[in-house]
Amino acid sequence: MLEHFSGDTLLGHIVERVKRSKYINHVLVATGNESTNAQLIAACKKQGIETFCGSDEDVLSRFYFAAKPLSPGIIVRITADDPLKDPEVIDRAIEILLQSQYDYVSNTLKPTYPEGLDIETFTFAALDRAFHEAKLLSEREHVTPYIWKNLRLFRTHNFEYSTDLSHLRWTVDYAEDMDFVKKIYRHFEGKGYFGMQDILQFLAQNPGLSRTNQDVERNQAYNQMVKHEQ
Repeated sequence: MLEHFSGDTLLGHIVERVKRSKYINHVLVATGNESTNAQLIAACKKQGIETFCGSDEDVLSRFYFAAKPLSPGIIVRITADDPLKDPEVIDRAIEILLQSQYDYVSNTLKPTYPEGLDIETFTFAALDRAFHEAKLLSEREHVTPYIWKNLRLFRTHNFEYSTDLSHLRWTVDYAEDMDFVKKIYRHFEGKGYFGMQDILQFLAQNPGLSRTNQDVERNQAYNQMVKHEQ
């Protein structure tokens, strides 16, 4: 999270991209309360980024207690290992939720966007119900499964891109991922904001740079946890 490149930390880049959303009016970094997070919290404070510390394992409760004092109508879940998040994709999810009767909107239930552009938005009412009713460890640690698994209780919607790009890997879990992201940022340095379409155009011109999910299972940690619960 604190790797520094192209003028900011990885986390700082994410926060700045999220702030470009037309609808998000409060950005909060919700992290765990273990002492190992002290450096991250200090870095956020230095950059003027608001933080909340909650359970390391029960991330659902962390989201709930971080959000409750703010009384939000809707919440947007942003994972902090995705420094190429696109505010236009974020806003599309929010607009669908605002213009509908859905409780939850995402592009993750049937992935078609590059991994790293995943977005989930949901009502606080849905989060509140999940917090009080979810029992499985996988539901508590991964925040939203109780919502999107229970179609009798929640109205959910998945939006898709015009072309299936789910094989593209734009998230950061490995050193190779970080190298890829740094090359993207280095190319656009001094050129202002760049989004999904700009990156796709750059990769089309430089196909050797593309990084795919060929050898990496999507949502690996969640899938492994579910297997142990069965």
